[in-house]
Amino acid sequence: MKKFTSVNDILSVKDLVSKAIEIKKNPFEHDQIGKNKVLGLVFFNASLRTRLSTQKAAMNLGLNCMVMNIDKEAWAIETMEGVVMNADKVEHIKEAAAVMGQYCDIIGLRSFPSLKDRNLDYSEDILNKFIKYSGVPLISLESATLHPLQSFADMITIKENWNKSTKPKVVLTWAPHVKPLPQAVANSFSEWACQSDFDFVITHPKGYELDEKFTQNATINHDQDEAIANADFIYVKNWSSYHDYGKMIGENHSWMLTEDKLKLTNDAKVMHCLPVRRGVELGDDVIDGPSSIIMQQVNNRVYSAQTILKLILENNV
Repeated sequence: MKKFTSVNDILSVKDLVSKAIEIKKNPFEHDQIGKNKVLGLVFFNASLRTRLSTQKAAMNLGLNCMVMNIDKEAWAIETMEGVVMNADKVEHIKEAAAVMGQYCDIIGLRSFPSLKDRNLDYSEDILNKFIKYSGVPLISLESATLHPLQSFADMITIKENWNKSTKPKVVLTWAPHVKPLPQAVANSFSEWACQSDFDFVITHPKGYELDEKFTQNATINHDQDEAIANADFIYVKNWSSYHDYGKMIGENHSWMLTEDKLKLTNDAKVMHCLPVRRGVELGDDVIDGPSSIIMQQVNNRVYSAQTILKLILENNV
């Protein structure tokens, strides 16, 4: 494995989840594999869980870790090709990525979309240029369109909470928010769920359809109550419109998941990637209630990152 940017970079979701669960049993078993190696974490956007979980995963493997917050600590970076740099950008991404590749054995990169230009965002321009110019293995810490470490952690969490021989019914439900958010988490969760042994349903108001390339094996239902009926897991997440790109369509406050709605389910476990707007996306009674496995998801972020880092170290570094 030379890069980890989507589910398409792995061979099997089931096998990868099994590896992560084994690592979780003894997280320090391979604490020398990263000795004298450096992981560089590069953030074009803010982070809490991704930064801390990936740093902890690196420490568990004996890796040294360096963090660069591009928006606060680095020169302004030009990403476009063939431009005359006579404005506010000081350094080109060609040199910036190459320099980081000189100092780091692996790079983890986070870069959000602008939500203004769909073609540019979905081209994954910054991510692909880091892959091209850094010269070292790269892990996506969330890109314009996908968040694979989060989705991997979500699959671990579902596996840990499902020991029946039947398929679980897993529902991804849109939630209200105060501002437009990227589609990355929803795209990514759908991509991973579609390659897992789930009865997978996506529910959202009309106008919030995701890019079909991420939802090809999912059932789409615009009636939330009908979609969550008999659900075993409900993943709550807001995203902005893909087709009316980056926009919010209507208020849709009734889409907030509540305890009353959970009565329609099969005692469903509730998931959310965090951060969560309490009282907007989810009520306190759900977040803090017995159905929530949100903190288990948070914990599993360490083991999703550690599993990927271990695979890269074993095969490339």
